[in-house]
Amino acid sequence: MTVGSVARPSGRGPLGVLRWRPSERLVFGLIGLVAVIGIWEAASQLKLVKKVVLSSPSLIWEAAVKDISTGAILPHIAISATEYFLGLGLAIAIGIPLGLAIGLFRRLNYVLDPWLSALYATPTVALVPLIILIFGIGLETKVVVIVLESIFVITVSVMAGVHTADAVYHDVAESFKASPWMRFRTVVLPASTPYILTGIRLGTGRAVVGMVVAEFLAGNSGIGFYIGLNGALLLTARVYFGIILLGFLGLFLGELVRVLERRFERWRPRIN
Repeated sequence: MTVGSVARPSGRGPLGVLRWRPSERLVFGLIGLVAVIGIWEAASQLKLVKKVVLSSPSLIWEAAVKDISTGAILPHIAISATEYFLGLGLAIAIGIPLGLAIGLFRRLNYVLDPWLSALYATPTVALVPLIILIFGIGLETKVVVIVLESIFVITVSVMAGVHTADAVYHDVAESFKASPWMRFRTVVLPASTPYILTGIRLGTGRAVVGMVVAEFLAGNSGIGFYIGLNGALLLTARVYFGIILLGFLGLFLGELVRVLERRFERWRPRIN
């Protein structure tokens, strides 16, 4: 069950008991998941696909149970979680103030926009060798790669949020002699908040990509390393298990931020 697909109340029964019905998104999501797993398993059992290439849900389940019960996967999960949350946390801590500053100050935008555009257009994987030369192959390298992979979508989204504040609200604030801080707090920040959350949601997915790239190229532990090692050994079930772990991480965090987005969507300046 995803965070955003919770059951919804549908009214009260004859005895006043609150009845619940599952959300449409959850129902159809589960139907699609079960259908894909069923077709995949049937194709594997009928030998329509090679198990060494696509494995099968049953083999993936066996590999997952074995690696979890023996604890083989747990150190990789712990390492990846540390890298991921450090990198994403830094990207959020830097990207949000940077996006607000660039959106608010025109001259700062002129100075930083070419650098941001150039770095955004450069694939992060191309920078990994340089990052390794500077930071080595320790935790710092993975964190830097994750930051570079996720910070730009956060910054750009926040900049867009600053620019969405309608001029009429600025005019109203100016007519009441509002200070720059008051204008920021009552006009810019409410208009930017949904965009900030959207940037964070996009950043959570990009951070997963950065984590895997860093662990592929400069890691000896972590889920990305686990996938690469088992791929080299042709242990396809374990490769898919690692991919599924990454998918669930991105899905869970994305849905968590989506819930916050819906909660703060109403927090926009409006004129009645």
